[in-house]
Amino acid sequence: MADHRGPSGDSGPPGEPARHGAHGRPRTVAEKWAAFKASPHFPAVVLVFIVAAAAGLFAGSYTYAMANPTPRSIPTAVVGSPGVPQVKAFTLGMEKALKASLQVTQYATYGRARRAVDEQEEFAILGARGKSVELDVSGASGATVAQLLAESGAKVGRAIGVDVRIRDIKPLQKGDPRGLALFYISLAAVIIGFVGAIQLSVHARALEPAERIAFTVVYALLGGFCIAAVVDWWLGALRLPFVESWLILALTMFTSGMVFTMFNALMGRWAMIPTWGLMVLLGNPSSGGAVSWPLLPSGLGHIGRWLPPGGSVNAQHTAVYFGGHQHTFPFLVLAGWLVVSCTVFWILRHRHPGGRETAQAPAADA
Repeated sequence: MADHRGPSGDSGPPGEPARHGAHGRPRTVAEKWAAFKASPHFPAVVLVFIVAAAAGLFAGSYTYAMANPTPRSIPTAVVGSPGVPQVKAFTLGMEKALKASLQVTQYATYGRARRAVDEQEEFAILGARGKSVELDVSGASGATVAQLLAESGAKVGRAIGVDVRIRDIKPLQKGDPRGLALFYISLAAVIIGFVGAIQLSVHARALEPAERIAFTVVYALLGGFCIAAVVDWWLGALRLPFVESWLILALTMFTSGMVFTMFNALMGRWAMIPTWGLMVLLGNPSSGGAVSWPLLPSGLGHIGRWLPPGGSVNAQHTAVYFGGHQHTFPFLVLAGWLVVSCTVFWILRHRHPGGRETAQAPAADA
């Protein structure tokens, strides 16, 4: 009769290895968990839940910020005294109709009020002319705000029996009647900026830190040029101050790319999570590009100005519509994020999942 004992003498069924020692006992829960974490199934399962949550958050953040824009406080210049009867009645009527306050600032002359609009400190100019009221809106300051003020102003005038003359003193360009083109080009620069950095980390993994920064600069410059050229030269949607708009887009792409690169050094393969959350879920809806900041949920507009998408939109918006009144703050926001990202990446460059391996010298013969 054939002997079915294993190598150690333990018998077992024919054709099966002997079950003994550590190999014979069932694995513990801790061992199964460790094996699962080491398998490719673990990151796949995590990504399933992350993608599902990101889809819901993406829809929620944009719907919350943009689906139902509601005014809360609209900066408005008043030429002369706000106590003039028809101006006072119109102001009260507007606040009741909008269910919001007009943040009124008095100016001695129309020229000073108009300068405040050009500096983007005010969104409208209100004044009395005889027994009528003049309401000047600025479409370029915020299309949604201007539309809301114009529609409400006409209704309030009829309700209180005052003739209201409404005009747009800073209209949007014909190729961009809703004022969304600047938001779209800034959105493209933000998203392609960090997508480019992701592709470098995948397809050019062996780049050294300085090389990675250099290539990020190159694709940012070329990408910004392409965005501006397509929108202005090809489609004719916007007449851009080309060099200024190009450099703003390039700075946006470079900043966005380095934000991902920083998180890649900090968090490795999960760097997409904070990048997407910061730049897309929070940054883009609060940038003021699609919905002007007076209509954004309370606090969101103020946060957005300190994030790269908001800095990009604000700089681009002023360059296109308020030339000669450019502010330094949006550039400081972009530069601040860029400096922080580059600094953190450089300090932690040894942790970044890239770079060329140093060749080991052959061991000396014994």
